[in-house]
Amino acid sequence: MSKQKAPRRVADNEALAVGTTIRGSAQKLNLVAELIRGKKAEEALNILAFSKKAMAKDASKVLASAIANAENNHDLDVDALVVAEASVGKSITMKRFHTRGRGKSTRILKPFSRLRIVVREQEEA
Repeated sequence: MSKQKAPRRVADNEALAVGTTIRGSAQKLNLVAELIRGKKAEEALNILAFSKKAMAKDASKVLASAIANAENNHDLDVDALVVAEASVGKSITMKRFHTRGRGKSTRILKPFSRLRIVVREQEEA
């Protein structure tokens, strides 16, 4: 008896990649995700490569992974890929303490975010 395959979470002409622990706030990562939503995959990679934002490097890795998944796992045409979805959410938060004067301390929160990118193969019109 073999294990049943899990149903696909995306359509047949789509592929996805998820970055689960990207260091930085979700608000900052969402600013980068806005730059690539709805763009062609190749154009989105160029936008991220020349962006000044630090989160663009991590977003670029996730996008490259989604493109590789589309090509290798789902046999989609790389030249026809479009970023269909780039959603951002909160992940874990590391809690740290910083010592202050007079024997006190303050809390430091170091947030992590998650990025989910779905690329879709579109027919050339």
